[in-house]
Amino acid sequence: MAHASKADKKAALDIASWMFNVVTSVGIIIVNKALMASYGFSFATTLTGLHFATTTLMTVILRWLGYIQASHLPLSELLKFVIFANFSIVGMNVSLMWNSVGFYQIAKLSMIPVSCVLEIVLDKIRYSRDTKLSIVVVLLGVAVCTVTDVSVNAKGFIAAFIAVWSTSMQQYYVHFLQRKYSLGSFNLLGHTAPVQAATLLLLGPFLDFWLTNKRVDKYDYNVTAVFFIVLSCTIAVGTNLSQFICIGRFTAVSFQVLGHMKTILVLVLGFFFFGKEGLNLQVVLGMVLAVVGMIWYGNASSKPGGKERRSYPIPIDKSQKHSGFSESSEVDEKV
Repeated sequence: MAHASKADKKAALDIASWMFNVVTSVGIIIVNKALMASYGFSFATTLTGLHFATTTLMTVILRWLGYIQASHLPLSELLKFVIFANFSIVGMNVSLMWNSVGFYQIAKLSMIPVSCVLEIVLDKIRYSRDTKLSIVVVLLGVAVCTVTDVSVNAKGFIAAFIAVWSTSMQQYYVHFLQRKYSLGSFNLLGHTAPVQAATLLLLGPFLDFWLTNKRVDKYDYNVTAVFFIVLSCTIAVGTNLSQFICIGRFTAVSFQVLGHMKTILVLVLGFFFFGKEGLNLQVVLGMVLAVVGMIWYGNASSKPGGKERRSYPIPIDKSQKHSGFSESSEVDEKV
């Protein structure tokens, strides 16, 4: 009975963590689209730097209140993580700028097989046939929903390649560092957010000028625009934290598979807010296929043998244990 209660509590926490990520991720996508489309704030990398500066402020307050305990993360590990994370942010922003929406979506979809490869090679994970097939169904469903025009050029392909591999490595590394150093989500953010904030705020204005030919210091900071920037930064704290919580509880692959539920939610919300445009039979069928694949993945990966480690060289702290079902910030969430 106690075991069942423990399993129920874990399931409830898993669902709460996931819903926290979904709500903050979808929220920040909507706010950022309003900020960029309606108010012309097209400085995506600088905005992400502000997101991490706000997140850093949160970790400082939490440390002062005693919610974050002193912990250790070697400088070499921290620098590797920040390099992966910053290449992910810059790569995704540049990929979105240089590629068609269709190719950008395909690049995002390719993160699932890349994350699988990283787990197979680095963690010696072995997937069951059902788990593999369920991932294929999710990919097909999301592709049917979202992939429209597909055109690619050499520089766009290179940007997408860098974005996909750096994002997959960053998400893998979140899980890896939490396991290896027994770091909670707050602790890991406390180490990484200040360095990311500093590097992105230094590089962001130059990169944004290169991409948009506009200077962030020349932008018209009216009251409404500033309100949306502050709102974006506030939601970003939740997005960054929830990503670390979810990847810590699940795995990078599970986070990616379930992450496409956010894509579907954005499409559905767009339908309710902006009418029937963009929602046709093809999109609905794709959504149904993707949801079926996600449910199948959840069942397949949580079964014995669904997702096994052939060797587990890294000791796991009891508080960091996770199941197979048991991932940011995706650039839509970051920008």
